[in-house]
Amino acid sequence: MADSKDTSKTSQPDLEDSTNVVEKHEKVLELSASQARENQISETGMEPVSLWVFLASAIVLLIGGGVLGAGGKLFSYSPHPEGYTRPEFASDADTGPTIGPILEALSKRGKNIYAKCSGCHGSTGNGDGNQYPPLAGSEWVTGSTGRLAQIILNGLSGPIDVAGKTYNGNMPAQAPLTSAELAAVMTYIRNEFNDVGDVVSVEQAANAIKDYESRPQGAITVPELNADHDTMLEGEVVDPSTNVNFETLQPAAAE
Repeated sequence: MADSKDTSKTSQPDLEDSTNVVEKHEKVLELSASQARENQISETGMEPVSLWVFLASAIVLLIGGGVLGAGGKLFSYSPHPEGYTRPEFASDADTGPTIGPILEALSKRGKNIYAKCSGCHGSTGNGDGNQYPPLAGSEWVTGSTGRLAQIILNGLSGPIDVAGKTYNGNMPAQAPLTSAELAAVMTYIRNEFNDVGDVVSVEQAANAIKDYESRPQGAITVPELNADHDTMLEGEVVDPSTNVNFETLQPAAAE
């Protein structure tokens, strides 16, 4: 056909007649090989670490570990220096005498019980001179043990005259107390603050608790104290110098 085109020439590379294709291919291959031999430039911080660095670090660590280990029990931890000897501490049995006068035994125990009373009556038993009456020099402490025991167990409501001054506050009840605790705190305040020189025995305190349990609950008043409890507590009277076991409060000779 007249208008058909000859496509055989357009499918061939557009090369000059003088171009040597084989020679060009050889040059391209040589250039690629030379570029492959060159060191590639990595991004900053991404360069690989040399194997020699690892080897040198390992050698340093091995040598350092050997030196430190030979320096003396570095890896055998102990909170105490070498040759340390643990001191022997006194046991509970060594904190004081185990046998002594009952006055001392009860007073020692009573001091601990009185600690919760010292916030109002003071550590010396002198009160605050305003709202809380003193125990030192108080006839309510040195007088009949029956009244004192009921004040401690029941608490007190209404006015009370102490050492020539009227106090009109309310004292909270300290019950429940065991007979030993009541005997101890009564003995303590009668002798520590007033030097009465006697003891309230555990048996006497037990009788006071029976009286407390037989009356209606509630704070006691001065009129009731004077009418029903103005007497010394019944029960065994113990000589203050009697030696007892501080734990059991029993006579030492009986154990």
